[in-house]
Amino acid sequence: MKFSVVITTYNRLDLLKRAIDSACNQTIECEVVVADDCSDDDTQNYVKSLSNKVVYHRNQVNQGHAATVNAGVAKASGDWIKFLDDDDYLAANCIEEMTGAIALRPDAVICSCVAAQVDANEVELSRTSQVGPGLAFYIPQADIHYGMLLELVPFGTPAQVACRRDAFLQTGGWDSTLDANCDDIDSWIRIAQFGDAIFLNQCLAYRTIWPGAYNQKFSLSRRLATNILMKEKIYALVNEQHRLKIPRFQDIQNYLKLHWILVALKQKNLKSFLLMVEPSVFSPLAWKFLLTAISSRRAQGNNSRIRKFILIES
Repeated sequence: MKFSVVITTYNRLDLLKRAIDSACNQTIECEVVVADDCSDDDTQNYVKSLSNKVVYHRNQVNQGHAATVNAGVAKASGDWIKFLDDDDYLAANCIEEMTGAIALRPDAVICSCVAAQVDANEVELSRTSQVGPGLAFYIPQADIHYGMLLELVPFGTPAQVACRRDAFLQTGGWDSTLDANCDDIDSWIRIAQFGDAIFLNQCLAYRTIWPGAYNQKFSLSRRLATNILMKEKIYALVNEQHRLKIPRFQDIQNYLKLHWILVALKQKNLKSFLLMVEPSVFSPLAWKFLLTAISSRRAQGNNSRIRKFILIES
């Protein structure tokens, strides 16, 4: 099994150097691909100076994040792709731990891990939740979209996720129309149609939280609309064995609206609050879903509703 770490970048050379170092210094050998979205800083000269340590691709014109991911994967030769944005970085044993877990489940097509969220000085702010018990947790394909719908199996950001290259190519890659606004989540949804999932309850990635992050560019109402779109896609893919257990989509939509309304209030964003607020979002079911989601996140993976999934390593 061969891993390729695909790092996407645009005009952030100082951060990119850290991402490249984290990929090149893995405890087992892997290919490192840098996909550059036509940066106009010194990125090209720096990456070329690394010689054969890194495979370099540069877009002829700026095409956006999703298209750059696709270009990077096209250059990669690994069986598995480990995604990485230029402002994030990996633990030194990330690829080794993922390789070991995947070897136990050859039907897996997607693998995720716990990530630490850090500030610009690499001070840890928080960690993403664990999923299930043990160090590695396996979820059969038939259960994945049901778990995603109920927010019990969040795959996370590119820093956390790896996927099998052939499954990625079967989906047609990332959707440029979503560029940097859930384009990653949209990809995980589609990849999960082709096999099983693995979650590693180890912190193997670091995600930088800072004002220059791509997702800070979008309004709350636009992020809500994209969240609803993602839930629609997941809803349509829930396996038949779970169909009788899932709520009406309208109730899920109301829960999402309630969530983002509360985010707007927390941010004191009156304009977004007024754009999104409507009576239906304050239904008892919307509040129930919100409280259940909060409870699930705090449970750190011990929620009884996912105990039937299969433990692969403890």
